[in-house]
Amino acid sequence: MAKLINLKIFARFFHSSSAGGILLLFCVALSLTIANTGWAEGFSDLLATQAGFENDTVHLRYPILLWINDGLMAIFFLLVGLEIKREIVEGELSSIRHASLPVLAAIGGVAVPALLFALFNAGTDTSKGWGIPMATDIAFALGILSLLGSRVPSGLKIFLAALAIVDDLMAILVIAIFYSSELHFAYLGYAGAAFALQIIFNRLGVKNLFAYIIPGIVMWYFIHHSGIHATIAGVLTALTLPTNEEDYDSPLEKLEHALSRPVNFLIMPIFAIANTNITFTDGMVEGLTTNLGLGILIGLFIGKPVGILIMSYLSVKTGISSLPEETSWKHVVGLGFLGGIGFTMSIFIALLSFKDINLQTTAKFAILAASVIAGVLGYLILKSSTAKRSAATGKS
Repeated sequence: MAKLINLKIFARFFHSSSAGGILLLFCVALSLTIANTGWAEGFSDLLATQAGFENDTVHLRYPILLWINDGLMAIFFLLVGLEIKREIVEGELSSIRHASLPVLAAIGGVAVPALLFALFNAGTDTSKGWGIPMATDIAFALGILSLLGSRVPSGLKIFLAALAIVDDLMAILVIAIFYSSELHFAYLGYAGAAFALQIIFNRLGVKNLFAYIIPGIVMWYFIHHSGIHATIAGVLTALTLPTNEEDYDSPLEKLEHALSRPVNFLIMPIFAIANTNITFTDGMVEGLTTNLGLGILIGLFIGKPVGILIMSYLSVKTGISSLPEETSWKHVVGLGFLGGIGFTMSIFIALLSFKDINLQTTAKFAILAASVIAGVLGYLILKSSTAKRSAATGKS
């Protein structure tokens, strides 16, 4: 009987809307614990272990960490892209007024942090890191939002997902232009051909998922070798999946349902464990008061919410956009702070910006500190908003 009860509790947890977020936070804590114990070196060696295969024509042998960040996360971006396209066709983003809001908010959330960082670091050796506070970590931001479950307006999650995906696409573009050492246009051409094939299948009404997934894998391979972050292949593939406004499941909806649990309970936790293993060292706190540390802290913790809020407010007040249904400006403020969760993409840009290990360590700790503060504050603001909303509607 006790075993049956435990199984029911286990099943109830994994069917709850906040389970993914709770598991994600647990994995962050686990990763930080590993990084600051005797397991740190062994874990780093594991992440650096080469896996895959290669021959004279195909090179698919990479460190495990790269497989996680470029491979598994491409599947995560595929799921996010599917959600965004579904909402564009039949949901919250189906009108220009709704769709324009996250795009304009993302622009503000990218420009203001970059500007603030540049002001703190102008004329210094760290000025190249202006791209660090630009990016929102979509996995962690949505993970924090999921802790509130159905208590937040449904449109708010779509708003955050759309904002974060536009934000990440702009960050990827910045990386490609300003941080990539070399672009290989031949590989980009091959990737474009695979994408064109997916579009042709869509126009012909092909509904077999493998007609899109197989070219998507090919596109991932060529984008990865082109010098651009390979996760964009997931987004591009999602855009080509057929969907509809009817009651029956489309190929897009079938794939979305199939990926939901593996992404939330496998891919995102693995991603968190692999990417938040920051080892705490002496002098890290003092590093927060340097130009680099302050630029990242102010950029993520203040620049992100300010940029998102200002552009959202201007776009709504000028009539260009409208807020999602049942969403208040307090929700937007809370969402803006969630946008300040940088983590992986910010850390990735920091590694590209600096070769000096000390600068990398300072940047990573500043990203962690700003992300934790922004995430906690965003969660508390949104929790307060949902409490008032629940009381007003009589919901528990």
